[in-house]
Amino acid sequence: MRCPATPPPAALLDAPPSERPLAVTETLRDPCPDKTRGDLEYDRLLEALAARCVSEMGKALARELPFAATRAETRRLADEAREAASLLDGGEPLPVVALGDVSGAVGRVGAAGVLAPAEIRDLGKALAAARALRRFLGARRSRIPALHAACTTDPTLDALADELAEAFDPDGTLSDRASPRLKELRGEFHAARQRMLSRLEDLMSKYEAILQDRFVTEREGRYVVPVRSDAHERFPGIVHATSASGATLFVEPRAVIPMGNRLKVLEAEVQREEQAIYATLSERIGESLPSVVAALDALARADVRAATARLARDLHLTFPEITDEARLELQKARHPLLLLDSADDAGEVRHDAVVPSDLAIAARRAMVVSGPNAGGKTVALKTMGLVALMARAGLPVPCADGSVVGIFEVVLTDVGDDQSLTKSLSTFSAHVQNLARILDDTSPGALVLLDELAGGTDPREGEALAAGMLDSLTARGGAVVVTTHYEGLKALALADDRFENASMGFDLPTMSPTFRLAAGVPGSSSALAVARRFGLPGTVIERAERFLSREDVHFETVVKKLNDERAALELARADADRREREADAVRRALDAELRAAKDREQRHLTKEAEALLAAVRRAREELREAQAKLRAKKLDAALVKEAQLAVDRVAGQVAVGGALDPSLLATPAPLSPPAPSASLKKGARVWVARVRAEGDVLELLPDGAVRVQAGPLKLVVDPSELRAIAPQEPDRRKAAAPAKPGGDPAGLEVAVQTNDNTCDLRGLRTDDALSMAVSFLDRSINDERRVCFLLHGHGTGALKEAIRRELKSSPYVRYFRAGNPGEGGDGVTIAWLS
Repeated sequence: MRCPATPPPAALLDAPPSERPLAVTETLRDPCPDKTRGDLEYDRLLEALAARCVSEMGKALARELPFAATRAETRRLADEAREAASLLDGGEPLPVVALGDVSGAVGRVGAAGVLAPAEIRDLGKALAAARALRRFLGARRSRIPALHAACTTDPTLDALADELAEAFDPDGTLSDRASPRLKELRGEFHAARQRMLSRLEDLMSKYEAILQDRFVTEREGRYVVPVRSDAHERFPGIVHATSASGATLFVEPRAVIPMGNRLKVLEAEVQREEQAIYATLSERIGESLPSVVAALDALARADVRAATARLARDLHLTFPEITDEARLELQKARHPLLLLDSADDAGEVRHDAVVPSDLAIAARRAMVVSGPNAGGKTVALKTMGLVALMARAGLPVPCADGSVVGIFEVVLTDVGDDQSLTKSLSTFSAHVQNLARILDDTSPGALVLLDELAGGTDPREGEALAAGMLDSLTARGGAVVVTTHYEGLKALALADDRFENASMGFDLPTMSPTFRLAAGVPGSSSALAVARRFGLPGTVIERAERFLSREDVHFETVVKKLNDERAALELARADADRREREADAVRRALDAELRAAKDREQRHLTKEAEALLAAVRRAREELREAQAKLRAKKLDAALVKEAQLAVDRVAGQVAVGGALDPSLLATPAPLSPPAPSASLKKGARVWVARVRAEGDVLELLPDGAVRVQAGPLKLVVDPSELRAIAPQEPDRRKAAAPAKPGGDPAGLEVAVQTNDNTCDLRGLRTDDALSMAVSFLDRSINDERRVCFLLHGHGTGALKEAIRRELKSSPYVRYFRAGNPGEGGDGVTIAWLS
């Protein structure tokens, strides 16, 4: 646990653990003693996590996954896992690679040893993977701050990674580039070997008659040729070996013995140089050993976080709210190991195969869980313990959203039978020994899970012992969950506010458990019903019922009544849920029908708009034809123009259907009241109520009317039909602007013209200039230039406009403007690239 900001009073430090505030202890305890680990089968969960890791280092870390030592670290681990899961859900999982275990190599480097070539290569691959991980995290730092802080590595290791990679060829052999001396020695060796092979070829041609075959091989590190055993005296040389049959002798010709000696000397020199290189590389790794170890730890941690994300996806795990209080509020909790066991042959987890339950417990309180055997009491117990441990390890939990998990210092369990013949421990004595240990270890922040508390002895004494244990454990601040068949404990929970009953359901008609936990009511053990279900004769059951006391029968009757009422409430709640779902379905259907009706209306209006626009176009075409005929007859041009204006005005009034573009019929942004005449000006953006579309003001007419253009339609309207629209923020990336004294927008690189970032387009045709400008921009992107100067001159302005239109549509251009007077003025366009 965390230390407070100021030293605690001495009285608090002297107090027993059960009376100390949580903040006094410096760090949290290990929450998982060996007994707890075995009872809850926690290692099985870690093995499932390790199976989803890809590197040996990650698997090793997952199998020994450490728990958070402080409350802050608990939250930090959860944040790392949550960010890894979000990356996986977003289709960009953490970049982890399969790496071998290099811990032995790191140990030898730490002891000033020389690594083997394979170990050096493995460390080089690990450092390259660390670089890739660092760049991945750095590019997403704002989204995954916890992972970036936990798994980033030393960037100075990049040079070492390059050096190690450069030292080896792709096939894993030491490269000639590793040192100039190695390249020289290998060259001498290959040349000497080639000379000797040429000499051997000459000798084989000369002595071909006494050779067994025509080839050169090696024996005892020397080059030999196969000579017939009956003719070896005629072949001068040294015999190094014979064939299995004895018919062939492998002889090193005397003429090449000096050459072979030279080869052996060169080979030894090559090996010495290679060992010197391995020693140098090992020394280089040793110089950066702390950073190398940190990088390997980061890779293992990232592998575990990626495996955690995959486990969360496979088991439908969620990230609960983490609180400092020692309490659990689990919604629809499922046992994670049962989820793993439900996987089919393809590895797909059957999530619906495990019945969920709502589970809750808090410090200084106890939950008494009762119900039939094999009804799921122990499963609920273990689920709560595993959830508490998973939260301390930074793992997501098998619960629904909205769950709350407190940070428990320790989880103490007594589940199962610990009898031991070698230690002379019976079932009950082993149980009592565990209870004594648990009682000593219980303090605020402890979660205590006891299965069949004080069972295996006289029922009356066991019941009294169980009640005493519950009282002591809650008084020491523990959050306690017990399973029991004792009626006295069930009654105790009805009389003491510190205790709460809970029961596992049992379906009497089918004589089977429901595996659902119901809080607030005790459960019947249903021992006789279970015995009947598993085949015990009915006569035995009837005799047993006669032996039940009146109190037992009365208690069972009360419990049955409570269970019946609870079942009725569950049915009512299920019916209410069903009605709510039906209402939601009806509401969704009505919403869909409303959307469909709006779509039909929009399509209808679009068709009408197309028809009206076509009619207007035909009318204008007829007007042009009539105008041509009138001109041919030499009529007054003023009358012709007046007639054309009248037709245009009528056409604008007829076109009520709107524009051809369906987007113009969409619902506008929130509109202001009718635009005042003073705010209307040429170029203003308005909503034209008549055609239900946005438009631009083209002209303010003398009579007060306004000529607007909505899509392809131009019409004259009254100002009362117009609504003002809030102006949109201009796109600064694409809007060409003249140079201003205030400078360029914030965040842009200072524009400094050089020969490399300048493209002269003057004197070129427009098409050629555009092609040259686009190619120049592509080269600039590849060369990582951020600013480009395009010289197009003044001229007629056609080239300038074409260049700026191209820049406006280019996805690579962040912002552009005309040059300042000192930069070439309007004859230069300066572009900043993305």
